[in-house]
Amino acid sequence: MRKTRRPGRLDRKTKKRQMCAALLAVLLVNLAGCGKAKDGLTITNVSYDPTREFYEQYNELFESYYQDTYGETVNVIQSHGGSGAQARSVVEGCNADVVTLALEHDITLIERTGLIDEGWIDEFDRDSAPYTSTIVFLVRTGNPKQIADWDDLTADGVDVITPDPKSSGGACWNYLAALAYAKTHDATEAQQMDFLRKLYANVSVMDSGARGSTTTFVENGKGDVLIAWENEALTTLDSYPGEYELIHPSVSILAQPSVAIVDDNARANGTEQLSREYLQYLYSDEAQRLIGENGYRPTDEQILQEFSDTYDLTMELWTIEDFGGWDEAYKTYFEDGAQFDQIYEY
Repeated sequence: MRKTRRPGRLDRKTKKRQMCAALLAVLLVNLAGCGKAKDGLTITNVSYDPTREFYEQYNELFESYYQDTYGETVNVIQSHGGSGAQARSVVEGCNADVVTLALEHDITLIERTGLIDEGWIDEFDRDSAPYTSTIVFLVRTGNPKQIADWDDLTADGVDVITPDPKSSGGACWNYLAALAYAKTHDATEAQQMDFLRKLYANVSVMDSGARGSTTTFVENGKGDVLIAWENEALTTLDSYPGEYELIHPSVSILAQPSVAIVDDNARANGTEQLSREYLQYLYSDEAQRLIGENGYRPTDEQILQEFSDTYDLTMELWTIEDFGGWDEAYKTYFEDGAQFDQIYEY
């Protein structure tokens, strides 16, 4: 018997009504938290779900650095949610000075409204991606379903948890990582789509964001396997010692979260210099080590090697360029009527 909480059993209209309600709730929460403080230097960073713990620590590090360097106090307001929903909140009026989102396409969405200047991707090093991650599996201790690779997620009786690509940047990376495996093993597009259909038919709960999926798997006890950001999986291992195992699949993807100044807002708020300093400091040695300690992969190669015991640096990782870049990939796989809609029955 299939589990009762299965979004695939919902008709399209019901699913869209639920999604709209969820996004409206996210917007209301984020807009309420996107105002400016009245006193002192303040910026707002609109980010995505799994970065909460990292930015709590980074903000303290940056505030201390800025005080020591410039003799001024700075405060950072933080907002989190599904990356796609966060991008839409900025478009709809959230007064973000900077965005630190899960994928380049979400920032491009804001750029197209004129809020972010063209060329943002070249403003900071490494295509404005100061840290990377990849997609892994989290299973319960003992790995009862003996999950070792992507094909195991298509087996009968395996309950998969992953967020929705329509609202979650992490979910888009999950989908592309699975597709990378399919392209590695299946010769034709029809075979690849059949593989993806089987995988997503096993998804029992599809939350709007990556952190919501972690909560579903860890706190609510749903599912046999969570498709997760590597940093989310590592955080769970630290928080629940002995209860979970991390599985590195044979093929995954190099996930590159992007950062950008929301230029129009920063100019209006008088925070251009502060916003630039905030994002540039992510590339400092201190911040890069903090990145590594929080489960993300530093882009500084020497510092990354300091964490070689934490990360599997031998994984076969595809890149977004293998899928034509984010503009092409989003149109092909995630827009309404694109491949994800074709393989997933709402």
